[in-house]
Amino acid sequence: MRELLVRSISGIVYVSLVVLSAFHRDVFILLFCVFAFFCLIELMPMIRLKQWLIYPILPLAYYFIVWQTVPMIYVYVLLGATILVNLYLIRDLVLVDRIALFNTKKHVIALLYLIGSSLFLALIPDVARNGNYITDYQPQLLIGIFAIIWVNDSFAYLTGRTFGKHKLMKRISPKKTIEGFLGGLVMAIVAGAGLFYYLKSIEVEGYSIYDWMIIAFVVALFGTIGDLIQSKIKRQAAVKDSGSIMPGHGGIFDRMDSIIFAAPFAYLTFLIINHVS
Repeated sequence: MRELLVRSISGIVYVSLVVLSAFHRDVFILLFCVFAFFCLIELMPMIRLKQWLIYPILPLAYYFIVWQTVPMIYVYVLLGATILVNLYLIRDLVLVDRIALFNTKKHVIALLYLIGSSLFLALIPDVARNGNYITDYQPQLLIGIFAIIWVNDSFAYLTGRTFGKHKLMKRISPKKTIEGFLGGLVMAIVAGAGLFYYLKSIEVEGYSIYDWMIIAFVVALFGTIGDLIQSKIKRQAAVKDSGSIMPGHGGIFDRMDSIIFAAPFAYLTFLIINHVS
């Protein structure tokens, strides 16, 4: 009972910080930079990377790419590189027993899998479209992406616990089931549809109901994959949690692994929808 209470309180604090900060761009960028920095601190020992020069790269990247903004060509290059690295990690997840962590790959994982992906989470509010116009900043998009992830995680757990019989990837995450994965995915798509009607009610109308259902599918699918990749990294490092900063939850990276991994794929989906619509 006490553990559930502690877990609930720390979860409420985390959600409150995310939602409240999103409505103030500078506060949001600072908070997410701090979150990403803690994720980096937790990741580095797990991949056995001892390179202190990587740490200052993260705040510098947030300053120049997110806060100051850079020409979009650089964002597209970073997006392509980040997605390629994440796709390679999906290949490692499915095809090999252990992720090969040679020195160059460790640096690439830290720089693109974590720092690069987290940057696109912070850039999502700036890619929004409202009606026929690209807007400067839409915090509702970011909150919507988090809501989709939270719905996916919650219903994957509930469906898996109630109906789960077939393991998704037993060696990596024994508690995850195919039934739970499908239940979370379906409810995430439903949440995407619900998000469309909510945004329409507050006159944020840049994306159709079908757009939001596609976005929800992408976020839930790659969010689940991101969670599995982080689980595989933890298993190789022989640790249960990435850290202990969040009582009852583990580390910041344990809470953000899904959404960080899904972020560049979500950002790309928004770009494609902006282009074709």
